[in-house]
Formats: sequence, structure tokens, C-alpha cells
Amino acid sequence: MNSPHVVVVMGVAGTGKTTIGPLLAGRLGVPYAEGDDFHPPANIAKMSAGTPLDDADRWPWLDAIGEWAHSRAGLGGVVSSSALKRVYRDRLRAAAPDAVFLHLTGDRELIEERMRERRGHFMPTALLDSQYAALQPLQEDEAGVSVDVSGSPEDITERAVAALRRLDSQASQDFRK
Repeated sequence: MNSPHVVVVMGVAGTGKTTIGPLLAGRLGVPYAEGDDFHPPANIAKMSAGTPLDDADRWPWLDAIGEWAHSRAGLGGVVSSSALKRVYRDRLRAAAPDAVFLHLTGDRELIEERMRERRGHFMPTALLDSQYAALQPLQEDEAGVSVDVSGSPEDITERAVAALRRLDSQASQDFRK
């Protein structure tokens, strides 16, 4: 990428945000922030109990992520956040207007299998349906790219870097017009 953007790695639970985020940050030479670390304890307790978060739960979490992204403006960074709804991404963009989104997508069965295999995470597979119900994929007017999560973490990261470079190149060309 030509400019130091903040990349928000987004997607439903189990797509690999926590795996791909640090790998991507390493490739881009910028810091990584784990979105789950911005959740207040009440949110983690709620999700651990199998209860989906509502918007009132999410606003302070998104604001904290937005503050981090804002602090990295012009410096670059990678942060994970489900950012499932457009309104959530709009809130993040309000704090960090130059943020770009990397939407990790994949076959539901693959994602559910990966969720069952992970250990020590508070998000149960029972909440996957609520995640898909809330998901609003990136729209054409949103700065971002979608990358399929099939393959190894290294393969996914390579595809993400390539897609982000294409996006950055396209933005540079549009700016020159």
C-alpha cells in the first residue's frame, strides 16, 4: 500500500480476524490492535453466556476502536472489529475517515468448523447465526475489499495485501482524475 491507512479487519466470528490481523500488520509494517481487547467486561460476559450484543453494547466498543484508529491516522495500523453493519462502519469512519475495511468472508460451514476448533475464545458457535443475520457486506461506496478465508493464513494474508494494494492504486488513480 502506498499510504499508511488504518485497516479494519472485519467479518463474522470465526473468519480469522485475530489470525489475519497480526499477519497483515506484519506485512504492512504497522501495529496491530485486537478488537476484542476493546470490549468492556460486561460485553464479554454477555457473549460468553450466549447472548448477542445489542447496539447499546456495541457503541462504546466501536468508539474505543475508533479512538485507536484515529490515533493511528497518517501512521497506519491494523485493528480487528466485526463491523457487521454499515452503521458500525460509519461510526468507525467518523472517528477515522481514512480507514479501509478488509472483509473476511467464507463458507458458513468452514467458519463454523473453525469456531468449533478454537479454544479459549468467549464467542460460542451458537452466536454465529446472529452474526450472519446482522451482516451487511461492504457497499460500493465504502473503501474496502473482501477476501475469501479458504486456505492457509499465509495465503489469505497474501490475497489481502494484494487486494489492498489494488484498492490503494485505484484510489490514487481516481484522485489524479
